[in-house]
Amino acid sequence: MKKLIFIVITSIVLAACGRFSNKEEKTPGNMRIVCVSKHLTEMVYALGQGKTLVAVDLSSTYPDSARLLKTVGYHRALSPEGIIAMTPDLVIHSNDIGPETVIPQITKVGLNIKTFGSANTIDSAKLTLKELANFYGVPAKADSIIKEMNASINAAADSLKALNITKKPKVMIIHFGRASNIYFVMSGRHGVGDKMIELAGGETALYDAKGAKQLSAEAIATANPDVIIATDFGFDQMGGMDQFIAGVPGVALTNAGKNKNIIRFEEHDLVYFGPRSGNNILSLMKQLHRFKNVK
Repeated sequence: MKKLIFIVITSIVLAACGRFSNKEEKTPGNMRIVCVSKHLTEMVYALGQGKTLVAVDLSSTYPDSARLLKTVGYHRALSPEGIIAMTPDLVIHSNDIGPETVIPQITKVGLNIKTFGSANTIDSAKLTLKELANFYGVPAKADSIIKEMNASINAAADSLKALNITKKPKVMIIHFGRASNIYFVMSGRHGVGDKMIELAGGETALYDAKGAKQLSAEAIATANPDVIIATDFGFDQMGGMDQFIAGVPGVALTNAGKNKNIIRFEEHDLVYFGPRSGNNILSLMKQLHRFKNVK
């Protein structure tokens, strides 16, 4: 089987019109790039370099232009054949890709790979944005974006202070993992989602389930969130709020389910920080604190 895969990959490369043997030096601005990290995709577009992307991973869903590109699999379950078939000059990622065999396979056929930083915190997002901007030769663009980021995040903080919240709602994020085909609780892991909840004036509902990979109806009922954030794909898959409450195990037993305090929110706005984070925090804040049935 491994021999067959290698033959297929080699055939694709040989059919690529000699692209990898082309010795003409390319600059980042005119490269064919495959991006397999969602926050890098958004940042590339924010820097005005979206024209360089020829394919992305399935989780790269912002901006809308990224949805028009070909996909090469979920970022943790990538298709080496799909990447190679795009005949890219460069593949960029942020060390969060899989399976483990994908990088050895695509480097073996001569593809170039470059790693950029994460965006798990606001500070790391700024550093990665600068790193990408330097790569593309547009450092001033990153400085401008970061200035706007700081202003919007500070504005969100001022708005939260003005709300004068006396009791924070307990909040849970329920996400549908398309790669694993299951619902799971995404909050409670000290990740981006939890920080977004905090910055929007909520507190994370405690969810006691090992690894939180498989949904536990009992654990959700025990956590009893006041508000549930449902990421877009899973919410839409259920068909609406009532179906989500009735169909996702344990949700109907919570205060959020009983009071229909369910928020539909875009997945990409909860899993990394980036240029729009200040606005995303403000949007989440407005939704969290619109409910009257939060005690």
